[in-house]
Amino acid sequence: MRIKTPEEMHEFGLKLAGLLRPGDLLVMSGGLGAGKTTLTRGIGEGLGIRGPVTSPTFVIARVHPPLAAGPPLVHVDAYRLGGFAEVDDLDLDASLEEAVTIVEWGEGLVEGLSEERLEIRLERVGDGEEREVVLAGVGARWAGIVPR
Repeated sequence: MRIKTPEEMHEFGLKLAGLLRPGDLLVMSGGLGAGKTTLTRGIGEGLGIRGPVTSPTFVIARVHPPLAAGPPLVHVDAYRLGGFAEVDDLDLDASLEEAVTIVEWGEGLVEGLSEERLEIRLERVGDGEEREVVLAGVGARWAGIVPR
């Protein structure tokens, strides 16, 4: 699907949040500035989490608790991680069952955390703000929701 502006990316995140539940793993890939954090902000707002969602580039991972009933959001930036051993050090599997976990730059690193995940690829289209967003559901959780 094509998303033309950062505002549309945020709106898409709000809608996507309506499909999410505790235990969901989202693996995002795409170049710098592709919209991964903007999409995560929309998801966070849609989930009703507390506080602003900012890129966890320097802290690697942030946990955003919910304002009311609902799952926390675990937001990870795996850009600087060197391999699965460093991912394992984050203990993401400890919170995976109760949280919605989003891992930016996670492709090739976090697939071992869950047999079921939503893979989201964001790519720039031309020189502007437009992005191509490709969703791929992996596992029974996503069957019938998102095509593989």
